[in-house]
This record gives sequence, C-alpha cells and structure tokens, in this order.
Amino acid sequence: MVDHDLLVPYGWTEAVSAHYTSMIEEDCVPARVIRMDRGACDIATPNGLARGRCPRADAEVSGLCTGDWVSVDADYAVRQLLPRRSAIMRSSASGRSQGQVLAANVDTVLICSAADTQVNLGRIERMLALVWESAAQPIVLLTKADAAAYLPLDEVRAIAPGAAVLAVSADTGAGLDVLHAMLDGTVALIGPSGAGKSTLANALLGAEVFATNTVRNADKKGRHTTVHRELRPLPGGGTLIDTPGLRGVGLWTATTGIDKTFSDIESLAEQCHFRDCGHRGEPDCAVRDAIDNGELTQRRLDSYHKLERENEWILARTDKRLQAERERYWRDITKRQRKLYRERGDTRR
Repeated sequence: MVDHDLLVPYGWTEAVSAHYTSMIEEDCVPARVIRMDRGACDIATPNGLARGRCPRADAEVSGLCTGDWVSVDADYAVRQLLPRRSAIMRSSASGRSQGQVLAANVDTVLICSAADTQVNLGRIERMLALVWESAAQPIVLLTKADAAAYLPLDEVRAIAPGAAVLAVSADTGAGLDVLHAMLDGTVALIGPSGAGKSTLANALLGAEVFATNTVRNADKKGRHTTVHRELRPLPGGGTLIDTPGLRGVGLWTATTGIDKTFSDIESLAEQCHFRDCGHRGEPDCAVRDAIDNGELTQRRLDSYHKLERENEWILARTDKRLQAERERYWRDITKRQRKLYRERGDTRR
C-alpha cells in the first residue's frame, strides 16, 4: 500500500486521489512535476522529492509542464501523463500551430500588474481570457501598491467581471491577509517581468525562495529573474507556481475565455437588433448605444474585437473546416475586387 502523505503538501487530496488512482499503471506511483528541465524534471513522490527522467520529445508521453500529475516507475522514469484538470495555454512563441502550456492543474491564477507604472488594461483583459479558458479562477492583483500614486481599482474591476481585484504590497504586507483567505488549491502567478511576481511569491511562502531583482529606472521594465516554472507548498496548505515574466500573451483557442472576459459586451449584444451584429455601425446596436451613453468604453470594444480576430485566426490554423471557410471568404473578396476593377476598366489586379 502506497503512503501518499508526502504528496499532500504538493496538492494530493482525496479528490485528486479519487480522480487519478484507478488510472495509474501497475508497479507505478503518482508524482507531481514541480520543475522542468530539458531532459529531466524535479518531482514530488510518495517517497519524497526525486529527480525524474522525462520521455523523449517524440515519445507517447511528452510536453510535460510544472503542475502535471504523472505516474513514475521504481527508477523515477515518467510512464504516464495523467489527464489535466486545467491548463493555462498560450500560443507558441515560435508561431507554430500548437499551444504552450504555462502551468497545469491550477485552481487559482493571480494576474499581476504593477501599480507603480501605468496599468495596461488590454494586457489584463488578454490574461483574463487566458485564465478563464483554462478553467481556473482568476484574481487580478495590482502589485507594488505602496509605491503607486494612484490605484485604478475601479477601472480594473470594470474590465474583470467575475474576478476579484485587489491592491497588494509584498513589501508592506498590505492586502496579503485578504489574498491569503482567497487562495485555493494550486495557485499560479502570471504577468510581465517587473510586476513583482517573485517578491509576492516569497511573501506568500514566508521565505526567500525565489530570486528577485529590481526594475530598470529608465522604463520601469523588469529583468527576467525567474527562468523556470517552479511549484512550492504554501505554509497554510495548497501549492504555488511562480512563472517567468511574459513578454507576449498570445491566445490559444480562447473562445470561452473571451466570452467570460467580455461578458458585459456579450450581455449587451443579446439586445442588438441583428443576431450577428458586429457592433460597427449597424442600426439598433445595443453595444454602440452603451458606448454613446458612457456605459461602455470604445477602448474595451476595440480590445474585444482584437481578441476575437486573434482567436479566429488561431482557430483557422488548427481547424481545417474553419481554415477552408476563411480561405473561401478571402477568395470571394478577391473575386469581387477583380470584378469591380474590370467594370471600371481598371487594369489593376
């Protein structure tokens, strides 16, 4: 009988046990990936921490990520990737038609934005769409609140329906008691470099676990101090994953995430006269009316359109039917343009 007590600090619960135990191969035990390297990974096992051997990239089990539950044999070789309950995915930085998993089996995601610089609402909306799509619960944090001349809490709450928004300071401890009470299960921190993620992670862990660095004085941008995604137990229960700063946050099939992020626009759209209203000048458009009366900003609608276009592009790359429809759409436009040129006697092609 395998004793799972040593796995409990790393997220093993009765619910996790009920979900995974029957899936684990004979002569294997469950383990959790706490840090990934190229050909190996640090894992938590029923026997304690160990160095696991990862499969080759072309093996049946590949693409492991921090937070994954796996099964390992007696030599700590990974034999199985157990089904993920959630996964934070973005489009690959290489531009290939595949997503990149930032963290797996996450329950709560802390979206960090430094309050001592101008808060980028569009970036927060983008990260919210990523998190909602992952099936985790987002919490938006305005970090470094002690150094901020102004905290745009109302503005951020207006773009984050369904998510809590807090101002916190890892240096003074402001807001951390409220944040601690909201943490549940496995918690991941995401945000750009310089947002104070590692400093906040250390404050939540109660120890200087992750290296930190100062931001550049010239542009207030951070240096990439965290280079690995790493999972650590939280003192009060649960686990924490610190992640490297995100230079870009490309969406990856985030239809549900966009709908939840912009639930205010989706709700208004139900009142539009046309079911397929594009909110770009159609008559009796409830969304345009909301902008005219100050209920909604043009910036938010522009952000909604931008993420929708990006999502449609990603879907077209991964879905053959949608790709064919998109190509047919552009072919039709080209044919109409050429016909118009011929009728005008224009020689352009």
